Amino acid sequence: MHRLLLLRRRPLATAIFLVALATAPATATAQDVHSDEHEHGHEDETVELDAVIVESTRSKRRVSDEPIRVEVIEQEEIEEKLLMTPGNIAMLVAETGGVRVQVTSPALGAANIRMQGMRGRYTQLLADGLPLYGGQASSIGLLQIPPTDLGRVEIIKGAASALYGPSALGGVINLISRRPKDEREAELLLNVTSREGYDVTAYTASPLTEAWSYSLVGGYHDQTRQDLDEDGWIDMPAYQRWTMRPRLFWNSPDGGKALLTFGAMTEDRIGGTLPGALIPDGEPFPLTQDTTRFDAGAVVELPMRETDTLHLRASAMTTDHRHRFGAVVEDDRHETVFAEASYASGFGETTWLAGVALQSDAFESRAFSAFDYRYTVPGVFAQAEHNLREDLTLAGSARWDDHSEYGSHFSPRVSLLYRPGNWSVRTSLGRGFYAPTPFVEEIEAAGLSRLEPLAGLEAETATTGSIDVGYARGGLETHVTLFASDIDDAVRLAPSAPSPDGTPRVQLVNADGPIRTRGSELLLRYRWQDLVVTGSYVFTDAAEQDPDGPGRRRVPLTPRHTAGLVAMWEQHGRGRVGLEAYYTGNQTLDDNPYRRTGRPYVELGALGEITLGKVSLFLNLENILNVRQTRYHPITRPQRAPDGRWTVDAWAPTDGFVVNGGVRIRF
Repeated sequence: MHRLLLLRRRPLATAIFLVALATAPATATAQDVHSDEHEHGHEDETVELDAVIVESTRSKRRVSDEPIRVEVIEQEEIEEKLLMTPGNIAMLVAETGGVRVQVTSPALGAANIRMQGMRGRYTQLLADGLPLYGGQASSIGLLQIPPTDLGRVEIIKGAASALYGPSALGGVINLISRRPKDEREAELLLNVTSREGYDVTAYTASPLTEAWSYSLVGGYHDQTRQDLDEDGWIDMPAYQRWTMRPRLFWNSPDGGKALLTFGAMTEDRIGGTLPGALIPDGEPFPLTQDTTRFDAGAVVELPMRETDTLHLRASAMTTDHRHRFGAVVEDDRHETVFAEASYASGFGETTWLAGVALQSDAFESRAFSAFDYRYTVPGVFAQAEHNLREDLTLAGSARWDDHSEYGSHFSPRVSLLYRPGNWSVRTSLGRGFYAPTPFVEEIEAAGLSRLEPLAGLEAETATTGSIDVGYARGGLETHVTLFASDIDDAVRLAPSAPSPDGTPRVQLVNADGPIRTRGSELLLRYRWQDLVVTGSYVFTDAAEQDPDGPGRRRVPLTPRHTAGLVAMWEQHGRGRVGLEAYYTGNQTLDDNPYRRTGRPYVELGALGEITLGKVSLFLNLENILNVRQTRYHPITRPQRAPDGRWTVDAWAPTDGFVVNGGVRIRF
């Protein structure tokens, strides 16, 4: 389940570094940024949101003026989710309509992000526009990113290959870092959960000179293994994780900007059977994953003339894994190197940008070298936006990529914005491609030992479109969105000839027929003084060719109906109280020996925080109704699947009712 916070106690010395990180004095807090808008009422809040400059589309327009719909999660909401899940961003993105965090490995707690019914591998995860988590972020990677130092999250749904290349076939989630203020600030957060979990995170930021400033964030996260149904299989994996990220910011008087970042993370994660427990074949089956990741990146903007700007981006990432799937040990390394240069200008009612990019993604396995690859993808791109009239804007972007393995691909996207009065109408149509790798969801959960080497695959391609109608006036905001996507040559697992000793084998093949998804989203938000109420509903109809028959079937693990209702009351300097309810409808299940469809369920949550000067105390209740998949059937299978998995897919929460609480201190 996406609500995966949870940590275990360690000696006080564990947190010494993090406490030291946050002990610098400060006079500004994250909440101070929003205090003025609350004092002036909800109409000022609308103006504040309207003034957000979107970074993910490269056009530097206000969010309300952008033809591509960009959903923005502001720092105020990030802080709410920080109190719920200090250790990862899963809940932060999961509560956005049309975005679903899907658990891909109940044994290790891995999860990825599905956009509007499309598989998680098609979603590009960026940090300040850089692929710091790799061209294809692993499912575990989502759970290794704390939200402590985020200032904003920008989400683009639908094919975004025209903006970011083949990794963004289904959409983009861009994590925008928190910028230092004019005065020094620091904070420390301590969290404990009812599932024997603990978090310690610390953040500090300060100006260095008139032009230079820095931020530094670190965290320690620990979780004790939990066997909730007492069957000998770990339902909540144990982990210990350290994270560290310093950033350096430069802002020159002439408008030049730069961001330099470095990240380090190490984690040991344990799942599978408990010591002494056995799986149905009479053997123990330990599952472990040790991860070490380092990354570095830079983003530079240099004004060249009054209307011209040179943009430079570069990053490098390396991740080392040591997996254990029962008796099989797999050591591997993932590497991503990225560089991009673009030039932006404009004339009259037209702005344009053109650039070149190069990305290299590599994988090396010490156990199964037949899966090693190094993809090199040079590309050129251009985009333009033109104001046809005051209330009508047309935007177009296109990119050509020359993939070293899957050839050349052209990715266009066109969008139109019409804004009559308080209304907005956005329509967008795009196309993109994705380069197959061995790491589909099943293989990430089971390892490479039963997979045939990749051969004869075609690139996956998709065409996506959407129409969004919005209305905003005073404290009322509403959106209705219709979306559709067709994915051709989607890669899926299929049976292969058994090995000489009779062990089942699987292979990756391009599916027959397209995966067609049609759906709609409804969002309704109302702000009244200090109260914000948000309701959402998503309908998703996704169908694919049935691999076992001539007809078509619903795409597994894609609920047709999901809905949410959240009410949050907040007064800065005093505290907040929130209530939430989320509904998930029936889901078709694939190769589940216990049932063919999942049960619909409702999750209830409540959050309370009280602020006493610079100290805040918080308490959060998740899944109050204690919905848990193991109440309906076991997580483990009666026999091992051909791909090597011992677990069924997760269609409901696996951690049940969880309480967490703690203290947040600002210095």
